[in-house]
Amino acid sequence: MATLRELMPGSRLPRFESRMLWQHVLQVPRSWLIAHDDKPISPEAQQAYVQLESRRLAGEPMAYLLGYREFMGHRFDVSPSVLIPRPETELLVETAVQLIRDIPSPAVLDLGTGSGAIAVSIALANPDAQVVATDVSLAALKVAQGNARRLGAAVQFAQGSWYQALPPGKVFDVIVSNPPYIPKIDPHLAQGDLRFEPAIALTDGDDGLAAYRHIVSGASAHLHDGGALYFEHGWDQAPAVCELLQQAGFRQVRSLPDLAGILRVSGGHL
Repeated sequence: MATLRELMPGSRLPRFESRMLWQHVLQVPRSWLIAHDDKPISPEAQQAYVQLESRRLAGEPMAYLLGYREFMGHRFDVSPSVLIPRPETELLVETAVQLIRDIPSPAVLDLGTGSGAIAVSIALANPDAQVVATDVSLAALKVAQGNARRLGAAVQFAQGSWYQALPPGKVFDVIVSNPPYIPKIDPHLAQGDLRFEPAIALTDGDDGLAAYRHIVSGASAHLHDGGALYFEHGWDQAPAVCELLQQAGFRQVRSLPDLAGILRVSGGHL
């Protein structure tokens, strides 16, 4: 049987990706690969690697191949049923945590939770928070529920389209959402990782602002007086999202930059 030392140079992937796939196949840490590169690898493991390598060469995201992605210092399971958590979304979580910092037992709503990364991260950062997360996709909710259970986060999940998932009269201190915001004509939908991610989590099938219009218009019925609504949005959508908030009567409307300096999160208070 061939050893890792013999097999790894033959990979068609970048070395760091090849190592990650071997770690996944063998279920070992990176240090083990380095210390045991002379260990014979079974034909079954070699075949498993080749299959993953082929999928990666076809463009499938590493997160789907490995089955997880790191976010806010936690490991979140992912599947093709959910959007892959991205570093820029951490800004939305950090903003929400700051907003609820001085509120006793704050009520927080995450609309369109996907993998649950936002809702679970907020709940872990503030264990006193009463966090509710909704999604129209039952498959996505199953992934989110699994992440909450594995990470020990107290989150209540509900299936439905935006506010329709909530019981009548339910109100919150903060509502957050990372809704589908890519316009249907955007060529990026046919490129890179986006080709493999669920379209329902990427685009509204319209101009990229449909979800914002719907969420903003219904927010007043689900926010306490002075409550806040914050979104993640596309790199050029801050002015449009802020205008929607202002037209709906939100005050202290602002946009916040991500680590790349791009205005990525916008919101305001009723």
